[in-house]
Amino acid sequence: MAFRSSNKSTKQGAHGVARVISKRGYCSRSQAEKLVREGHVILRGKPVRDPESPAYENDEILIDGAPVTASEFVYFAMNKPRGIVTTASDEKGRKTVMDLFREQYNKMYSGKPMPHIAPVGRLDAASEGLLLFTNDTAWADRVLTDATHLKIYRVQVKGKPTADELSQMEKGFSVPPRVFGESEEFMHAERAILHSEGDKNCWLEITLSEGKNREIRRMLAHLGYEVMRLMRIQFDKYSLGDLKPGEIRAIQV
Repeated sequence: MAFRSSNKSTKQGAHGVARVISKRGYCSRSQAEKLVREGHVILRGKPVRDPESPAYENDEILIDGAPVTASEFVYFAMNKPRGIVTTASDEKGRKTVMDLFREQYNKMYSGKPMPHIAPVGRLDAASEGLLLFTNDTAWADRVLTDATHLKIYRVQVKGKPTADELSQMEKGFSVPPRVFGESEEFMHAERAILHSEGDKNCWLEITLSEGKNREIRRMLAHLGYEVMRLMRIQFDKYSLGDLKPGEIRAIQV
């Protein structure tokens, strides 16, 4: 499960108890909701079954009798290889970023239990590059929803988009829906420039402020260009650097 933004709150100063449990780094939001519904959670001395029961940051919360305290927040970067899916599990049996993260974490911290952690946003299976991980859900929400946290990609395409077409990407245009019957989506790049070129293909550098599904691929397809490789090289102030495919490293926020 990847972190996704949510602005829902039950009343001023309070959030649903499942969200508070997740924010403390105990487990994912969906796992917390399941624990609440199954009767494992005590809030302020009383059992609760509704994941949206109002809870405050400093409320006493027990799960199976044990207090849920705030975990130490951790932050990591990964160079996600192509072919790895950004999910906790995959119904097709494909390797996931969580499988890869667990392998790398165990190499780096042998014998140390891995904290509950999740990717911040997504990269599709065919994409590669920088992917962030954390158990700090509030930080993850801020990074995903604040348009100032830009994402920079290097994109190899067949052919060479013209200067006018790159300008069109910066101005934005409506892109056909991925699913028949849905509405068109307006998409735009903060910046789209030619990075380097060869005889039959070129590399673009594209900067996004949003994170719509397959945004770069769909924009370029609309202009008639096929994406051969797509690599995220920077997310906010964090860069891919010299991380090799599949490797992780701890980062400071």
